[in-house]
Amino acid sequence: MIKIKKAKESDTAILALLGRLTWAESHGHYIDDKNNLIKYLDENFSVSKTKQDINNPKQLFYIIYVDNLPIGYAKLIVHAIQENVASQNNCRLERIFILNDFIPLKIGKQLLIYVEEQAKALQLDTMWLSVYIKNNRAIRFYEKNEFKNVGELNFIVNGKSYENIVFSKKL
Repeated sequence: MIKIKKAKESDTAILALLGRLTWAESHGHYIDDKNNLIKYLDENFSVSKTKQDINNPKQLFYIIYVDNLPIGYAKLIVHAIQENVASQNNCRLERIFILNDFIPLKIGKQLLIYVEEQAKALQLDTMWLSVYIKNNRAIRFYEKNEFKNVGELNFIVNGKSYENIVFSKKL
């Protein structure tokens, strides 16, 4: 059974671990220097950083469960301004990740639809995100789900720049 719920502060450790594992699975092989990868994971997916994020009212987290096992999550940032996105009433889908073992279940779309519904309930009209240019699986996923390429940005990991596509979708 699949269940999605909004994360609370009591979910901080689960989110930190899911974040670290899923980011390493999906992006770790793109980072040439593994010390940079470890530093990035330590800085962005610690329990203290995750607790700080979850207590920020502009950052919303949603955890997806399969048979009560947390296997992925999404993170929305409300009113995240991006120069290539015209709407000021938007949100950034900063993260949407599923553990690799569960990707074949094709539940990423369910999580995306759920998060889009949450954004609409907040009366937001546009969702945007960025994807690394070499992440073909993610690019296909967003294109299939009606996101349009609206620009680019550089994602920095410990001083090294990685070119990303900016996708946007009207809600």
